[in-house]
Amino acid sequence: MNTRDFRHRTVRVDRSTLHLVEAGRAGDPPVVFLHGWPQSSWAWRRILPLAAEDGIHAIAVDLPGIGESTGDATDGSKVALARVIHGLIGELGLDHPVLVGHDVGGMAAYAYLCTYDDLRVAVVMDVAVPGVDPWDRVVANPQIWHFAFHQTPDLPELLVSGNRAAYFDFFYELLTADSSTITPDARVTYARAYRADSALTAGFNWYRTLPQDAQELTKPTETPLVYLRGDHEYGELDDYAEGFRRAGVTALTTGLIPDAGHFAPEEAPEATWSRIAQALE
Repeated sequence: MNTRDFRHRTVRVDRSTLHLVEAGRAGDPPVVFLHGWPQSSWAWRRILPLAAEDGIHAIAVDLPGIGESTGDATDGSKVALARVIHGLIGELGLDHPVLVGHDVGGMAAYAYLCTYDDLRVAVVMDVAVPGVDPWDRVVANPQIWHFAFHQTPDLPELLVSGNRAAYFDFFYELLTADSSTITPDARVTYARAYRADSALTAGFNWYRTLPQDAQELTKPTETPLVYLRGDHEYGELDDYAEGFRRAGVTALTTGLIPDAGHFAPEEAPEATWSRIAQALE
């Protein structure tokens, strides 16, 4: 499947209008994909065809305020993002979908897991979840300096505005096993997704609400959770698994994506989809 074959549409949910990119047949088992920072729904372009070939209705979403999604960007809290995605799932009439989230999208997927019980499975990728061990250790790591920087009022917008591409490139180079997997076209697409000042603020607000998230994302859940990380990611997978179990996740599966760093859906799409597909069996 060529990306030109993707279907694009917008769906109104409360005060947000969400841009969707779809592959596969409506009516097939649904999987909804949430991107992270500093990306957009385009981060899933290599996954969507693989899912469609396996008989999945694959739906990638531009998070509120990012890319072609317009209207209310929410306050950035992950419960608020989950509320919008819950509304989207209702508008689309999806029955027990699988929700896959990467990076901040993974935090939102976990917030959904803590708030609603209508998912078949949640998949959280390449992220530490606020309030869930080893969260405190992660945010104390000097290599994660950008969490504190992005929480600073106004300053990130002032310094990054006009330098979006260069700033985003820093993270693509630092956090990948092979930075060439984040192609020049993709980098242009992501910079464009945050071209509006409001989009920059929406992205930084995801970080500004992390202290709030840490208080809210601590509810036990019986919905199955799959936690995946690139094998070049910082930290030990077992530490994250133990944290989820302590937080009350009773049905947990974990896995490493080989030859991938933080941006596993683009670095290793086949291996990423294979791991996700296993959760659907």
